[in-house]
Amino acid sequence: MTTRPFLIDGRWIADGGRGRLPVENPSFAREIESVWLASPADVDHAVRAARRSFEAGVWRGLSGDDRARVLWRVADLIDAHRDELAELEMLNTGKPLASCVEGEIPFAAQCFRYFAGHCAKIEGRTLQLSGLPPGAFQASTQLEPVGVVALIVPWNGPLVQACWKLGPSLAAGCSVILKPSEMTPLTTLRLGALMIEAGVPAGVVNILPGAADVGRALAAHPDIDKISFTGSTAVGKQLLASAVGNLKRLTLELGGKSPVLVLADADLEAAAEGVAGGIFSNAGQVCVAGSRAYVARSLYPELLRRVVEQARALRVGPGSDPQTQMGPLMSAAHLQRVHRMVEQARADGATVETGGHPIELGGGHFYAPTVITALRADMQIVCEEVFGPVLCIQPFDDPAELAQLANDSAYGLAASIWTRDIGAAHRLAARVRAGLVWINCHGIPDMAMPFGGFRQSGWGRENGADAVLEYLETRSVMIKL
Repeated sequence: MTTRPFLIDGRWIADGGRGRLPVENPSFAREIESVWLASPADVDHAVRAARRSFEAGVWRGLSGDDRARVLWRVADLIDAHRDELAELEMLNTGKPLASCVEGEIPFAAQCFRYFAGHCAKIEGRTLQLSGLPPGAFQASTQLEPVGVVALIVPWNGPLVQACWKLGPSLAAGCSVILKPSEMTPLTTLRLGALMIEAGVPAGVVNILPGAADVGRALAAHPDIDKISFTGSTAVGKQLLASAVGNLKRLTLELGGKSPVLVLADADLEAAAEGVAGGIFSNAGQVCVAGSRAYVARSLYPELLRRVVEQARALRVGPGSDPQTQMGPLMSAAHLQRVHRMVEQARADGATVETGGHPIELGGGHFYAPTVITALRADMQIVCEEVFGPVLCIQPFDDPAELAQLANDSAYGLAASIWTRDIGAAHRLAARVRAGLVWINCHGIPDMAMPFGGFRQSGWGRENGADAVLEYLETRSVMIKL
């Protein structure tokens, strides 16, 4: 069985400090490959390589056009290897193959093309000083890459999440160490080989699959200038504590408990499909999953009936089955966590309208699409991120209270509003404390749209021009004339 090496300084390391780690297919709970695990000592090796490449200017010293050409070649190679990458992503995550072929892989390629367009658009400004006489000074700002960056990505969207971070950091001219989840490293390691083929210089991109101690070592390392992390709020807080030593910058895209707000005039059919799609996509293992639905009481009975009907009709199965609409949860431990939260909801007095149990199927980690009603605001299932196919749905009576219901959460990542009244949609969106608000849709991504959260959903933004700024420093220059 294949054991994949990891990447440091343009070389593939086939003898990790922690030995071999099996990689599982969650659809069948079977080992499909393994990887060599990096250790904290490998972190130091990778940081030195990244620092050398940065100081030598092998990447940041290239023109914007030259960096753009390399990133565009990466996108072309992703397209050329679409079927291979899609199969790896399906095997490693359990996602339906069609969603990988038609969604994940094209979006990964689009990410590199989008940020290739930013390489030659990193510009400073000429300033008019406020307190000095005109003509006495010439003042300007310059933007430069922040330096060596650690990119830590989660298991639920390994390839796309890696590209979301690699694209802007490389466009800015940084050198990087990328840590994929130890559960889902396969497509990221394959991407590393494609990046070398595309012409990314040695040491500029280093890839270290490792356990939590590797993430902590990256956070604490004094020669890393910035961390970009996507994952749970709890781990984000741990990284923040580890990063205090050298005050390195952090971008944190953390948990969510995204509300779906269905007003009385909403298109019932579209809203029902949106509510179901917003929670059952990728088995609810999505940071923006619409896990809390608040529905106008006049629509509530019929919308609930339709969502339950759709949940029961979903075909749950392995990603390799063309008929599968919803795949497995990522691991046995995660399935147990999701089920414990549902059982706690039952014990707290909630009603499970459908689902609420694991599905015995081929040994995989499958959980039934679940809809829960009769809820209170203080229930764990309402307050905490489940990260599974579990919808909490409640009626509301007074639209004036809707923003308060939506904001009754420690999180603030995303939300959606369903209404035919565009004025009402805008007024409500302005009161919802969330980094991304969809209207009459949910979970639609686009590379140009900045993405990130308020409150305990994180700091900073991914995607869009804002993402490139996260990897840049501003220098101000004053010249006395």
